[in-house]
Amino acid sequence: MSMKTFNLPDLGEGLQDAEIVSWHVSVGDHVVTDQPLVSVETDKAVVEVPSPHSGRICKLCGDAGDRIEVGAPLVEFEEKAAADTGTVVGEIKNDGDAIGRSAAVAARESFKVKATPAVRALAHKSGVDLSLVQPTGSKGLVTKQDVERAASTLDQAGPLEKLRGVRRAMAERMAMAHAEVVPATITDEADVGSWPGKTNATIRLAGAIAAACRAAPALNAWYDGHEKGRRLHSNVDLGIAVNTADGLFVPVLRDVGNRDAASLSEGLDRLKADIGARSIPAKELRGQTISLSNFGMLGGRYASLVVVPPQVAIVGAGRIEPRVVAAAGKAVVRNILPLSLTFDHRAVTGAEAASFMAALIQDLAKKA
Repeated sequence: MSMKTFNLPDLGEGLQDAEIVSWHVSVGDHVVTDQPLVSVETDKAVVEVPSPHSGRICKLCGDAGDRIEVGAPLVEFEEKAAADTGTVVGEIKNDGDAIGRSAAVAARESFKVKATPAVRALAHKSGVDLSLVQPTGSKGLVTKQDVERAASTLDQAGPLEKLRGVRRAMAERMAMAHAEVVPATITDEADVGSWPGKTNATIRLAGAIAAACRAAPALNAWYDGHEKGRRLHSNVDLGIAVNTADGLFVPVLRDVGNRDAASLSEGLDRLKADIGARSIPAKELRGQTISLSNFGMLGGRYASLVVVPPQVAIVGAGRIEPRVVAAAGKAVVRNILPLSLTFDHRAVTGAEAASFMAALIQDLAKKA
């Protein structure tokens, strides 16, 4: 008999760690190859991690709610001398201590701030990040009063609530997008007064986006910032933002340009049901070529949205409202849909974005 440590493998999500949701085994249990050991939450999906070996569980390296870094110990167990190696999930990539790197970055940012040793000591004791303090001293010097004021604000705000699961993944992805993309936004309006009653706005928008991508293919693309190149897609795989109490999910409706409204509606309902049950497969959250945020269902008219690489565009739909407009020389009341288009200006020109918006509006003006 020998001891074996199984480290958390790279599950193909591109994240540095995962959160333990629940264990399927206990210390002392005997497991066989490919038996589910634990469910972990990665980038917006809950994934089961199977055992790569047969053996008896000796130690579980974490509890529900703990975050385990890729490459860190997950399970220790006794294995037989001729252990079945089984299958390994993904490829283990240990890129170092992500937490340590974050702390190092924070320290570097802090020491860019002008402050005396005494003030730095006070900030450390008070748990105040100097890089976030607004200085009032001469030539940008952070004073003792600045640190005390920041500490008082932190006390009033209550305890720090660590982001977990979906919200943590969302924060990391938004930070990455902000650092990489060069965003630009244009806005316009579509007259949707000809839509029949009970029209599903999201499904109608999906079809119109597919039509706009045919007119302006540059928006249905992926951009590679390292190679300075783009890949145009023939199919439109539409990411649709779905808001939940846990955070934002973006499931993908595949090939929206070659499906009718009934098929799209059925597909979207299934994706939403899987999200609600937290059982959506990870593959259904990947591969979108362009995205839609129909935030108008909640409120708002226009928005500067976030383009998540490698995509180059996202469409925003605001709140539909009746408005008095001029038609054939007369004042009439029509339902107006505000539209926003944010695009990555590294890969898309202003003219291409304008052509996309014009085609989108033209399609939305149709009755069906």
